[in-house]
Amino acid sequence: MSDSAPSAAPDRLVRTLSADGGVAVRALVGTALVREAQQRHGTSPTATSALGRALLGGLLLASEAKDEETVQLQFRGDGPLGVVTVIADARGRVRGFVGDPSVDLPLRDGKLDVGGAVGRGILAVVRHHPAWREPYSGLVPLATGEVAEDLAHYLRDSEQKPSAVALGVHVAADGEVDAAGGFFVQALPGAPDDTVARLERNVLGLPPASELVRQGLDAEAIVALLLAGLGNRELVSTTPVFHCGCDRERVLRAVALLGRQDLREIGAKGEQVEVRCVFCGDRYSVEPDEARALLPDA
Repeated sequence: MSDSAPSAAPDRLVRTLSADGGVAVRALVGTALVREAQQRHGTSPTATSALGRALLGGLLLASEAKDEETVQLQFRGDGPLGVVTVIADARGRVRGFVGDPSVDLPLRDGKLDVGGAVGRGILAVVRHHPAWREPYSGLVPLATGEVAEDLAHYLRDSEQKPSAVALGVHVAADGEVDAAGGFFVQALPGAPDDTVARLERNVLGLPPASELVRQGLDAEAIVALLLAGLGNRELVSTTPVFHCGCDRERVLRAVALLGRQDLREIGAKGEQVEVRCVFCGDRYSVEPDEARALLPDA
């Protein structure tokens, strides 16, 4: 957390290939998106950084998905933050939450200690599409708990896609998110050696992803830095948003799962029941009559 920076660029996710088709690149600015997640869940700076990185990472992985496909990430670490869960889709929509949004650890080497908050454990990735008979699931040990490194570890070991992943969330001194962004680069099979070498030099020469956003760079500019000297094909862009599909109908279906006895007790007490969505924090009030109407014999 430090001094103020120039206004971050608008949220945007851009993907493309190098001119020779040997490298896939995706860059993302998601400052407003992460700020909304922080406000919805009331997360501390450390929890905000962890959740924000996971949201950005989910979007980057889902950006290569097919229509209607979703990607779920679960960081099941033994740290005080608890489980971090994120679901993203190819349309740039994402939602997520952390187990304990109040967790805030002392800085480590001057930075938010996301690795300590997440801890060690398992990263579970589930890709799902309505047309598939069953989802594709992958499990890998958490390498560091820092999110980006863990996603790169997953892509290499579970999907056999050696990749570089960078994710960053900067929280200002006043506690507000002032920059969030990331990128993903992958050398595709058959990529020329000189293309891969130039890509590696470009990636290693960049500052942290959040610093690029703090400098005012947009997603297109980050792509240009990653592909400097390599050129690029057509840019495809989407606007990422924090989106949750919860609504009153879904809430009532969830309440109906409580069972006959619980529903009768709710109706008998004559009190409203408040239901909070864990993904977005929205709250819904269920009236006693609504609860009684959910009974199978109503």
